[in-house]
Amino acid sequence: MIESPTLDGKGMSPRTSGLLARWGAPRWLRQISLVLGAAILLTVLFSSIFASYISPYPPDQQNLSDTLQPPSQAHPFGTDNFGRDVFSRVLHAGKLDMTIGVLCVLFPWIIGVFLGCLAGYLGGWTDTIVMRTVDVFTAFPFLVLAIAIIAILGAGLTSMVIAITLVGWTAYTRIVRGEILVVKRSEFIQAARALGYSNMRIMLRHVLPNVVTPAVIFAMADIILVILSTTALSFLGLGVQPPTAEWGSMIAEGRNFIMTAWWIVTFPGLAIMLVGLGFSLFGDGLADLLRTED
Repeated sequence: MIESPTLDGKGMSPRTSGLLARWGAPRWLRQISLVLGAAILLTVLFSSIFASYISPYPPDQQNLSDTLQPPSQAHPFGTDNFGRDVFSRVLHAGKLDMTIGVLCVLFPWIIGVFLGCLAGYLGGWTDTIVMRTVDVFTAFPFLVLAIAIIAILGAGLTSMVIAITLVGWTAYTRIVRGEILVVKRSEFIQAARALGYSNMRIMLRHVLPNVVTPAVIFAMADIILVILSTTALSFLGLGVQPPTAEWGSMIAEGRNFIMTAWWIVTFPGLAIMLVGLGFSLFGDGLADLLRTED
C-alpha cells in the first residue's frame, strides 16, 4: 500500500519544505497558504484599484437594447436587466467592498484592543464595566443587532459601517484581555512597575506588543465575516444603495433572474468566495508563521 505524504503544519510536505529551505527561501515564502492567500488578495486588490482602467464600460452605464445578455467577448460576465456590464460592476464593487471590509475591521480592532488593555491591565471596576458591556453586546446575534442599529440610524453605507463597528469590537476585547491577564504577571512587567513606569507606558511599550498578535490573526478571519455581513446587509437593502456597484446589492438585484440570467448573481458570488478564500489562506499562513517564530 502506498502511503500518502504527510504535511508539516505549513500546508506542504516535508520534502517540499526542505527543498525550499535548501534553496535559501525566506521563512514566509515556505508558508504556501500565506503566499497563495497573499497572491489572491493582491490580484483582487490590483483589479479593484485599477478597475477604471481594466473595465471596458463604466459600472453604471445602461444600455436597454443589451439587457440580460449572456457572457460574450463584448461582455465577459454578461449584462444585467439594465444592460450594465456585469464584469465592470464586479471590478468596481471590489474596491468598495474591500474598503468597507478593512474599515469595519480596523475600527472595531482599535476599540476592542484599547478596551481590552484597560480591562485586563487595570482590573477592578474598569474590568467589570467593560466585560459586562461586552456581555450585553454578545447576548444578541451579530446581524440582528447590526440590523437594529441600522434601523435607528437609517439605511446607507455610513450607517452600516457604524453598526458593524459597534457590534464587532467585543471579540477583540475578550482576546486582548485574556492575553493581558497572563502577561501582566510576567517578571518584566513587575520590573517595569518597580522602575516607576506609568501604567500607560507599561501598557503601550511592554504589554501591548506581547498581546496584539492573536488580535491581528483573528482580524484576518474576522474580515471574512465582515465582508459577508456587508453583502448580506446590502442584499437586504440596508447597506449600499443602488445603483452603486456592490456585490451584495448586485446579487439582490439579480435574484429575480437567477433561472434565466444566472451570470448576474454567479460572478459577484464567486468574487465574494474568492476574497474569503484569500483572507482565510492568508490568515492561516500568518498564524503558522508567527507560531513558528515563537
